[in-house]
Amino acid sequence: MTSTETARAIAAADAHSAHNYHPLPVVVATAEGSWMTDVEGRRYLDLLAGYSALNFGHGNRRLLDAAAAQLERVTLTSRAFHHDRFGAFCTQLAELCAMELVLPMNTGAEAVETAVKAARKWGYQVKGVPDGRAKIIVADNNFHGRTTTIVSFSTDEEARAGFGPYTPGFAIVPYGDLAALEAVVDEDTVAVLLEPIQGEAGVLVPPPGYLAGVRELTRDRKVLFIADEIQSGLGRTGRTFACEHEGVVPDVYVLGKALGGGVVPVSAVVSSQEVLGVFAPGEHGSTFGGNPLACAVALEVIAMLRTGEFQARATELGEHLHGELAPLVGGGAVDAVRGRGLWAGVDIHPSRGTGREVAERLLAHGVLVKDTHGATIRIAPPLTISKEDLDWGLDRLRGVLGG
Repeated sequence: MTSTETARAIAAADAHSAHNYHPLPVVVATAEGSWMTDVEGRRYLDLLAGYSALNFGHGNRRLLDAAAAQLERVTLTSRAFHHDRFGAFCTQLAELCAMELVLPMNTGAEAVETAVKAARKWGYQVKGVPDGRAKIIVADNNFHGRTTTIVSFSTDEEARAGFGPYTPGFAIVPYGDLAALEAVVDEDTVAVLLEPIQGEAGVLVPPPGYLAGVRELTRDRKVLFIADEIQSGLGRTGRTFACEHEGVVPDVYVLGKALGGGVVPVSAVVSSQEVLGVFAPGEHGSTFGGNPLACAVALEVIAMLRTGEFQARATELGEHLHGELAPLVGGGAVDAVRGRGLWAGVDIHPSRGTGREVAERLLAHGVLVKDTHGATIRIAPPLTISKEDLDWGLDRLRGVLGG
């Protein structure tokens, strides 16, 4: 039963906010590490981590200190002027990605839109595609954001329906099907845009060799391979980038979420001079993109990733996570488990309820997860979680599914 203070806060939100989300009935007041505390003082283990935005945990001291120090100096100049954190941010992020240029934005959707624009302009200026004919290939069940252009190539009717007319210039193929992809590549194709692991779709991992095949195909056909690593990147899968699991380096990385450490929104498109060099002053921009506060936090994120500590934790704890989840499959509670590193999608058997119902039962037991596509719950804790806390959460999951 929802308590008075929680009910009051939810009622206020429902009365004065657009209902574009359906949150679980918990009102968080504070958070630290892998734990959140609500307005009633109840503690919850966070096994969602802001859809990977909180890879380094809530209230990470290094990130808070970096933000606090920058808050005392300067937070925004706009790109009308230079500032003293911008060059270091671009240089170090480019080095982390083994790329040449960085174009910073704020949200993941903005970065995807930026990549789409860059690919089209590259197609016209570099590849020689006739004006207005550039085609970008995407996968079904994709999730790249919710702007009007992005939902135009979504296959999720909940995200797409009612928002037309839709932006042309996209072809949709089955995820993981290299032959289907090859069949639609033509002389007007400028890019293939993929998530190395599809997060919103339920943590779908493509077949072995798929990403390497996409890389070979796009290179042979002079097509850009754009990897949307907004959720999968920056340590989540046990590597800095999920593409690394197949030894693949795309032409373009699209980054976000964890790049801001859950402190400020930071996103970026990272690529070569050939690709990002197509932009001229005035053709694209963002008032807040690459602001001093964002750069200060992101620089600390980059420094943390350079140690390899978080990638190693995701590998070790990820093996443990999947080792604990695997025995649940086939026992009547779980139909399938997928994922890589400290990231899993768990398909709930209908006899145990919907994904939403399981998430609500876990909430009552002090664990926070989120459902997707009806029957699936996602598990993606901060990479800083302790093994003991992870096991505590998994025990509660087993208890909820066994009940």
